[in-house]
Amino acid sequence: MKVLILIGTRPNFIKVTRFKDVALKLFPDVKISIVHTGQHYDEKMADIFFSQFKLEPDHYLKIKPASPNKQIAEIMIKLEELCEITGKPDLLIVPGDVNSTLAGALFANKAGIRLAHLEAGLRSFDRTMPEEFNRIVTDELSDIYFVTESSGTNHLEAEGKPIEKIHFVGNTMIDTMVAYENEIDASDVLKEYNLQSEKFVLMTMHRPATVDNKIEFEKLLHLIDSLSDRYKIIFPVHPRTLKNAENFGLHGRISANKSLICTEPLDYFAFQKLIKSCAFIITDSGGIQEESTYRKKPCLTLRPNTERPVTVDTGSNTLLPFDMTLILNTISQIEKGNYKKGNIPELWDGHATERIMKIIAAG
Repeated sequence: MKVLILIGTRPNFIKVTRFKDVALKLFPDVKISIVHTGQHYDEKMADIFFSQFKLEPDHYLKIKPASPNKQIAEIMIKLEELCEITGKPDLLIVPGDVNSTLAGALFANKAGIRLAHLEAGLRSFDRTMPEEFNRIVTDELSDIYFVTESSGTNHLEAEGKPIEKIHFVGNTMIDTMVAYENEIDASDVLKEYNLQSEKFVLMTMHRPATVDNKIEFEKLLHLIDSLSDRYKIIFPVHPRTLKNAENFGLHGRISANKSLICTEPLDYFAFQKLIKSCAFIITDSGGIQEESTYRKKPCLTLRPNTERPVTVDTGSNTLLPFDMTLILNTISQIEKGNYKKGNIPELWDGHATERIMKIIAAG
């Protein structure tokens, strides 16, 4: 049985690290090939992750930086060319909700290839987010749904998807964290940036609603300034965030704050060590809500919604609007020990990949 897994961005790399090992050890009749589109194409955004995981993609499509339409079209064309050379797979797996995900789903539909969506059924119900459309369309085209949390099952059932095709398997992102725990612990990132455990804040902010608007960006800097008197703040900066800071004339204000440590995108082990060691997290990102929930680490997500509600309902994540009073009051609860402890969601146990492979091998 031939299975292609299509990946394109760092968050999706993290979701597929265990598939080849599990297939080799437990399901030798299933041949896994990984295709990297190149959507995240530079060394810091891609190559270092593969090096750390000792995971070499079998095929690189090497798409060029371009608009979403052009990238999606190029991925579809190059997937067709790949399949003409290697033969069609029996199944294509697309993880997540990025442009590579949608491109793979569209290609599979037109090529008559069975499609499985990893992280199926997640919904933010926010139509301003491009990812929401990617999720919805991919699920409409899928034949198999691998679900990370109960909300995914509920959404898919409400949309009329066949219950026998929906599989609650857990979270493969957690599989990677569990498998590489020793390497995470061994990271020297705290020493590198002179950080003390539980004495610093980890921040990731990159969504357009925050960093593509000068007024919102200035609000973010105001929040950083308000925390700088008692915390170091380590901020791995997304390239677009850095570009916008320069365009808005705010870069000088960032560099003047001696408690703010801005870094380039970090390798996986270093970033996970920061999650594990920080006092709390401030973010607008997706995956870190899940990673912090597994660590039971307070995470303040500055968004009006989340496609991962289990991180709020069960885990240690809190959704907040960008309201300084609310944010600072919640941080005060963390500091006083009054913040919720959170629990690890069901089946987030490091074995989701095995459950998925068992379903695939059964046909």
